[in-house]
Amino acid sequence: MEGGGPGRGGLLHQILSLRLVPRVGNGTTTYSSPLSTFPEMWYGVFLWALVFSLSFHIPAALLALFTLRHHKYGRFMSVSLLLMGIVGPVTAGILTSAAIAGVYRAAGKKMIPFEALILGVGQTFCVVVVSFLRILATL
Repeated sequence: MEGGGPGRGGLLHQILSLRLVPRVGNGTTTYSSPLSTFPEMWYGVFLWALVFSLSFHIPAALLALFTLRHHKYGRFMSVSLLLMGIVGPVTAGILTSAAIAGVYRAAGKKMIPFEALILGVGQTFCVVVVSFLRILATL
């Protein structure tokens, strides 16, 4: 039984369908299995945003747990860091991924899996940049 997700399986299928090198034949470039429906595009972008968000937050949570393990209340900071790695993409990531998929669908374009990867990583990168630059604190 394959992992959940609209139409195309889970993370493993997304990774295997990336096909970083396009297939060239008869003067045309093709990518395997483009994402053509709204749920497929939304799920692809959201999944990569969640994976890369967790790839930033899990090491930060482990570092916080290691450095604050003897503190009475500080050890619970790692739990909050891990929760933010999940809650952020689940709330804001769902909306922005839906907006991206909606634009692609309204334009009648298909999304190759590599584009979903780039857009998901871009969402996480924007969140990391805003977090480190403290832009929101100046508003």
